Amino acid sequence: MIATHAAVSRFRSIIVSSPTARRNSSHVRLAPKRPSIAPKFSLDIKHIRENPDLYTQTCVDRNYLAQKDNPQRIIHLFNAWKQSQVDNRGVRRQSNNIHLQLGRLQRKEADDLRGSTFDEQDELLLQAEALEPTLTKISEAEADINDEIQSLAAELPNLTSQETPIGKEARVIGYINEQPAELNTQFNHVDIGKHLDLLDFTAASTTSGWGWYFLKDEGALLEQALIQYALSVAIRHGFAVVSPPSMVYTHIASACGFQPRDQGEEQQSYTIAQKEQKGDVETGHEGKSEMTLAGTAEIPFAGMKANAKFEGGELPLHVVGASRCYRAEAGARGTESKGLYRVHEFTKVEMFSWTVKGKEVDAFESMLAVQKEILRDLGLHCRIQEMPSSDLGASASRKIDIEAFFPSRRNTFGSVPLRQLKNDGYGEVTSASICTDYQTRRLNTRLSQRKSDFPYTVNGTALAVPRVLAALLENGWSKKQKSVKIPEVLHKWMHGITTIEKKLNTEQFLHSKNT
Repeated sequence: MIATHAAVSRFRSIIVSSPTARRNSSHVRLAPKRPSIAPKFSLDIKHIRENPDLYTQTCVDRNYLAQKDNPQRIIHLFNAWKQSQVDNRGVRRQSNNIHLQLGRLQRKEADDLRGSTFDEQDELLLQAEALEPTLTKISEAEADINDEIQSLAAELPNLTSQETPIGKEARVIGYINEQPAELNTQFNHVDIGKHLDLLDFTAASTTSGWGWYFLKDEGALLEQALIQYALSVAIRHGFAVVSPPSMVYTHIASACGFQPRDQGEEQQSYTIAQKEQKGDVETGHEGKSEMTLAGTAEIPFAGMKANAKFEGGELPLHVVGASRCYRAEAGARGTESKGLYRVHEFTKVEMFSWTVKGKEVDAFESMLAVQKEILRDLGLHCRIQEMPSSDLGASASRKIDIEAFFPSRRNTFGSVPLRQLKNDGYGEVTSASICTDYQTRRLNTRLSQRKSDFPYTVNGTALAVPRVLAALLENGWSKKQKSVKIPEVLHKWMHGITTIEKKLNTEQFLHSKNT
């Protein structure tokens, strides 16, 4: 029995000394505690143990330096768990034998029982009772080890695809439309929006603070037109329309790869404060689960099939929907994040697909086709880039961004010369990502054929309103006419407005639409 207690003590020391178990560790970022209602993780721990160098290098390539030692920690913990199984085999065998003997005695017919048999049962029960505290400690310690292994594995990013450039440099793989012959390098979209009375950042700073905005008159109509246009293109490509919620459980966002803070400890999302409701130890009620404002409809879309099984023939399933998105990291007040380019709240049309392994590239290319068609017919000059490993989020295995050309950034943006800008006048307007089974393993989304099979997920932006609207203002601006030409594909939703011109006041603007 002394050896057993020593094994338990050694086992618990591993848990206590593990860096992710120390809440005050400065180099480890922990996800919020998962409530009992959260989907059960089904992570491929065996693959991590068998390929530790692959996962470590992935962490290095993607700047997940705090997690690069996790694979070795998982191996260390797993070996400790196996050693505990060996060390405590005797006490478990002893417990099993006691219960087998009790079972045999209890199955005897009542008229065959003798007093000596009752005495024997009492002796066995006393032995079982004496072993119970030791067995409980062993089971708790092993459960702690397994929880720690799961936690370490959950922190690891997805494996990187073969197509992804390693490092920090993206690879240009194509362009959309020709660059405008005449460049508007004098006015950015903020100047144009203010001149045409479409944008109001001052009023929004009073109501909500920096990073929010009002869209007015034709600006507000353009938002709705862009939404409808993007939905119409996606529908034509076979996507079913779904309107998702904008608020989700924090554990759902985390399972999708979105943490409250990024690797640099910058706040990423807004957590909703709820009236405190403490859990009840006696009933097991945990109180209210933490809620988060979704930064993208990717999160509720993925969560829509949590704890669900897809039957044969259901996949691929493609959905698209418009939603309000909320991001805490609106960025510094610099020239590259000025105006509508980086804001806290915005409307986005998002595409999401579930498919089987081996067909994820088909879903990926389908989304890229939607993105290219939308931007092409809006008349925007764009470049398409295969994004590098350092730019991938936790869930993505591969990512392609499309960046629109902003004329005002070509030579200068405010007082910053081109040589100081990293994007050479381009700014991201869409992205598409393959997430393999990263999300479905964390959301318990399965295929019905086999318990071990998980569908692959793919997501992509059909259209993010503020950035596209900003690009349209800059690229459609006529310096001579001091007006903005609206792309023809949006006319059907603009109530007869084809050009945005300066107006004296809102009353005259409304009157012009009614006459």
